[in-house]
Amino acid sequence: MERVVTFGEIMLRLAPQGYNRFVQEQVFGAAYGGGEANVAVSLANFGIDAAFVTKLPKHEIGQAAVNSLRQFGVDTSKIVRGGSRVGIYFLEKGASQRPSKVIYDRAHSSIAEAATADFNWAAIFEGVSWFHFTGITPAISDSAAAVTLEALKAAKAKNVTVSCDLNYRKNLWSKEKAGEVMGTLMPFVDLCIANEEDASDVFGIHAKNSDVKSGSISHEGYKEVAKALIDRFKFKKVAITLRESISANDNNWAAMYCCGNDFYFSKKYAVHIVDRVGGGDSFGAGLIYANLKGFSPQESVEFAVAASCLKHSIEGDFNQVSVDEVQKLAGGDASGRVQR
Repeated sequence: MERVVTFGEIMLRLAPQGYNRFVQEQVFGAAYGGGEANVAVSLANFGIDAAFVTKLPKHEIGQAAVNSLRQFGVDTSKIVRGGSRVGIYFLEKGASQRPSKVIYDRAHSSIAEAATADFNWAAIFEGVSWFHFTGITPAISDSAAAVTLEALKAAKAKNVTVSCDLNYRKNLWSKEKAGEVMGTLMPFVDLCIANEEDASDVFGIHAKNSDVKSGSISHEGYKEVAKALIDRFKFKKVAITLRESISANDNNWAAMYCCGNDFYFSKKYAVHIVDRVGGGDSFGAGLIYANLKGFSPQESVEFAVAASCLKHSIEGDFNQVSVDEVQKLAGGDASGRVQR
């Protein structure tokens, strides 16, 4: 059975009810999520043996974060316990022309203060076929970046396939530091995943004739971006999600997948958004699953985009859908009719 390990931070998510603003609300709903944890949950729901690695405090909030993963079958046995706090993020959901907003409260979290000695990567990667991380993890702190580098070295020593979602977060670090640090990690990566802005923000590689703010996306421009990424870092594959933002509630959603010299574009979905957090993570998980199962490149990008399309309809960070549901949508059944 294929085994996947993801590494990063799982946070407590606090959000006003519905579309209320932070300043309106007196009751905040609590849930858990985070880029690599979201990927692990998606893969576990797809029937993959998925483990999530992080560091969490020993107290009850840390245990609640662990439990949120266990309920979906994610292996939490490699999580290190220690430190004093779980990172928090506050989410205000946007509507119409008002964008969503995220405020982080994650400084000095357990994983931010973790040391390389906390993790036995050689043991963690025993029997593992795939390792996934995102650009969020090395952005948390210099020590988290050092732990990520050690993980990548150990993964390559074990011939583990590595994927990375660039996931640039301007509230965590500057473009200059992101480019510097991520540039040292990319030589270990086989599959690079990005959204329509990441390559520009992190590596200064711009898509010609595209404007994400106006929703104008050029296929040819993103082909050039993928080629430039492959030329610079020698990736085997590059995937780029292509979001056309009409409003906070309505987006067009598609992706491009570059394998060598060949390019594959998915169908485009008109998405009415319930919750867009975790949309990119669900795409990454879908792509990992498709690769592990030997899907063709076109089948892979269609499966990944369909999985992510469904995530936009689900509250919370985690994509709680099955392989059958994804394949039905990828196969063309987008009617949304009642199933009975």
